[in-house]
Order: sequence, then structure tokens, then C-alpha cells
Amino acid sequence: MQQHQIVSREQWIAARKAHLAHEKELSQARERLAEERRRLPWVRVDKNYVFDSPNGTVTLGDLFKGRPQLVVQHVMFAPDWDTACKNCSFWADGFERMVPHLAARDTTMVAVSLAPVAKLEAFKKRMGWTFDWVSSGGNDFNYDYEVTFTREQIDKGVPKYNFGTTPFYGPELPGISVFYRDEAGEIFHTYSCFARGLDMMNAAYQYLDLTPLGRHEDGLPYPMDWVRLRDQYEPQATKACRG
Repeated sequence: MQQHQIVSREQWIAARKAHLAHEKELSQARERLAEERRRLPWVRVDKNYVFDSPNGTVTLGDLFKGRPQLVVQHVMFAPDWDTACKNCSFWADGFERMVPHLAARDTTMVAVSLAPVAKLEAFKKRMGWTFDWVSSGGNDFNYDYEVTFTREQIDKGVPKYNFGTTPFYGPELPGISVFYRDEAGEIFHTYSCFARGLDMMNAAYQYLDLTPLGRHEDGLPYPMDWVRLRDQYEPQATKACRG
């Protein structure tokens, strides 16, 4: 950890106000970016995707639950895995209690994974989650929205992840896709984000960014090496982070 100058309260306020000006610049840039995002063109969804849910099969249109907007969190959970990806679960912990707030603004949020429903339900119970989670194991949804890749695609070495900007680092990768359903029932794909584009949706990371140590990931084999499933953290892990 770097050494910090110790100053008076008045000097700290002056430094904080200078930093506040930079924060306001970022906020204004973020607002401009959000407006630009809302102006992006849309793509009509022509495929009739059918998913497996705990209550039987449902279509992509059903997932909207009568609302015009749908946010899909692509959670990495391959059919032969026993648990979902620990990093995706880190995000899922964050949006678990967001669902009613999004619904109040005409937006439904669901998780989608390749694993069969029985595995999704078992893991959901273990984690104490209540959000809707459906299986795309019987359709091309994960492949079409580029979060699952075939061995042939990976062997070719031509990146398709994150719009071709990020090399493959596995057959299952994280993402978020957004859809709109109009009054006629037509569905449109309006937005997707991947890789570091998901960062802004992780509230825990945003809180860590406020602290002196930040994410404290320097020197790790990879940035999220420290992340565990919520029920796998050991009590002494907190002390280990202080070194």
C-alpha cells in the first residue's frame, strides 16, 4: 500500500474538492454514454427460443412477464458443472435483491445458463437466491448471444467474444443481454456487454473502489482469484487481505 500524506481537515477538504471535480466529469461522461446507448439501433429477434424453467417450458417472450424490457444475466454454468461460476455468482449476489426495483421501472431480470433446471434450482437454493433462472440447454441462445463457444471456434483462434475484441479464455464466458418487446409482441435485441463492460454492474466492486486498498488484486494470478462462493469464505480471509 502506498504511503499517504497526513494533513489537516481543511487541507483534506481542498484535496477532496479537487477530486470531486474529476468525479463530476466522469458522471457527465457516463450520462452522455448512457444517452448514446439508448440511441443504439435494434435487431429484431426472429428465433423462437424455448427455455426450460421449474414450471415447464417458457419462451423468450414469456420471460418478460408482461413488461416491455428484459435484462438477461448470462451466468456461466455448463451442463457438466456442479456449481455456477464463482465470479458470475459474485454478480448474481448483487442483483438478487434488485429484481423488484427493476420491475417497478417496467424491467424484468432473469438469469440464463446452459445447465439443466435441476442443477440451477439446487444451486439457487444453496445460495438463497430468489430470481428467475432458466436453462438454455435446449436452444442456441447462448451461442447466438456469444457467451458459449464451440471447440471449433476456439481452435480457430479468431475471437468472437466481446464483439471480437477479447480472446477466448474458455468455452463459457459472462455477459448481459437486453431486449425490448413492443405492444405487438415483437422482440428486439437492444444491447449486450461483456468482460470489463460488466464491471459497472457489480456493486461490491464499486464499494471497494471507494476504499484505500481498492480491489486489492495486485499480485494475484488473475484479478478475481480471491472471489469465492458466498458460503466458502473462511473467517481468517479478512485478516489475510490486510498484508
